[in-house]
Amino acid sequence: MTEYELEQSMEIEALEAILMDDFKEIHPSESGLNTSNKCFQINISPQEDDLDESTTTPVELALIFSHTERYPDEPPLLSTKSLRGIPSEDLRTLKEKLQQEAAENLGMAMVYTLVTSAKDWLSERFCQNDSTEDLEEEAAKDEIVVPHGEPVTVDTFLAWRERFEAELALERAKLMPESVLTATKEKRLTGRQWFESGRAKGTATVAEESDEEDEEEIDFDDDDFEDDEEDMLEHYLAEKSDSSAHSSRRMS
Repeated sequence: MTEYELEQSMEIEALEAILMDDFKEIHPSESGLNTSNKCFQINISPQEDDLDESTTTPVELALIFSHTERYPDEPPLLSTKSLRGIPSEDLRTLKEKLQQEAAENLGMAMVYTLVTSAKDWLSERFCQNDSTEDLEEEAAKDEIVVPHGEPVTVDTFLAWRERFEAELALERAKLMPESVLTATKEKRLTGRQWFESGRAKGTATVAEESDEEDEEEIDFDDDDFEDDEEDMLEHYLAEKSDSSAHSSRRMS
């Protein structure tokens, strides 16, 4: 047994142990491969985490392979077949993907790596839409605003208005003088009448009148200023003259 044959045999034993019922040997005539060597079929479904347990497996494919004489230093012969729900165009796409990955993994046993890649591709291709829809539904639920508090009805609104008007009346009563509150019923003013009568605005009115007085314009006459200046000049000259005369008398 050559080194290649030994490595191929060991890989087959490992695949049988890992994949169990999903792995089987088939006749070369059933494989669709152009070879007389041993051929094997692996049944592949999407990842179990991506499936709904309440439904059956939506898609399933068969990965068929056969070792070449110099495998793993050269890629295996590969073929894909739909067992359930996979279009032929998708099968061709997957086969090209697996062949490319086989070329990238030369020199090592690669069949199980290709199986894992095929599982991931099935999950992305056929289960992604369902996952996206679930995420959209969850996002829509998060956006729903749940109202809080007591719902407003006619009865609750009337009760609220009653309380509001009572509180408003109480606030108005606090602002009224005691004489208004102790007046007889016939002479007593309502809160609204008292406010409209202007009595509550007495302080404000006085303040406004005071402001108006402060704002009255003072008329200054330019002639007044001129007269004052002339009087001040004459007074200064007179004092200067008196002072000079007094000094002369003292010297004499």
